[in-house]
Amino acid sequence: MATIKEVSELAKVSTATVSRVINGHAYVKEANKQRVYDAMKILDFQPNASAQALASNKTNSIGMLVGSFDSPFYGPLMHHVEQEVRQKNMHLIVTSGQESLNKEQESIDFLLAKQVDGLVLHSDKLSDDTLISLLLRNPNTIIINRLVPEIAESCVYINNEQGGMVATQCLIDNGHKNIGCISGQMSKVDSRDRLQGYRNALGVAGISYNPMYVIEGRFDHEGNHEAARRLLDRAPEITAIFCQNDNIALAVYDVCAERGIAIGKELSVIGFDNDNHSQHVRPRLTTIDYPINRIGSYAAKALLAKLDNRKYALANSLVPELIERDSVGKLN
Repeated sequence: MATIKEVSELAKVSTATVSRVINGHAYVKEANKQRVYDAMKILDFQPNASAQALASNKTNSIGMLVGSFDSPFYGPLMHHVEQEVRQKNMHLIVTSGQESLNKEQESIDFLLAKQVDGLVLHSDKLSDDTLISLLLRNPNTIIINRLVPEIAESCVYINNEQGGMVATQCLIDNGHKNIGCISGQMSKVDSRDRLQGYRNALGVAGISYNPMYVIEGRFDHEGNHEAARRLLDRAPEITAIFCQNDNIALAVYDVCAERGIAIGKELSVIGFDNDNHSQHVRPRLTTIDYPINRIGSYAAKALLAKLDNRKYALANSLVPELIERDSVGKLN
């Protein structure tokens, strides 16, 4: 394996110049830089990542925490973060908190032990105080899908409460009053905010909140079919359901197929997230768009700006948008 000394001898420059070229220092003459690149190619020289990290005090890596890998939500989110990171010749290291406080903390400790240059965190379990403390110690951190007021300038999130209100208002505007709601896990801030939006829309319309119309589901694939069956069994008078994500809506589609209920005619359904599959089911799902691509891109760009000590006009709060398709019908 070739060494820096051999590269310097072939390129006829000092080892210090080779080191500066490897670590991307700006103040190297173009002619010397080209000679180093040519020598590295001839010798098939591969810079040692650990040595580069020691020399530059950077690992050229970003750490990312997500809730789980078993979700159509986190895949696109990771993809759009990585797209921005790779454009800067950096790598993304991703780990999952698996809906556990201990595992979220262990995951962050793991990423910090890898000496990543910055963090992008999607945390459900860590307290606001913990995140504030973490950001004070590691300022190159961006929080996704959550607002912590004390560190709002480092948060990128969607207004979930407004999204819940928009979804419910769509059903109300189509004549529905007996409106069910299947939430995500109530341990999640998203679920609680979307439920509050549902309650707000009912209140504005003068419709009494009925706890019998609300049932807890999950944002992943577990248990939502049973939740849908229970809701329809205990409240057969409902004419519409606000599903707090599109996974839940798909479970409602399945249960309606079991029972011969025509979605969009006998029962209206609205989702949340605008997953890729939402436009391919029949009838096509009316849903609230969660702009995963923009959130991932904004988060990565904001973090990269922090690393470069640049200002970045971060669009912290993104507005949810109603995507009207065919699963919501007018009540006669």
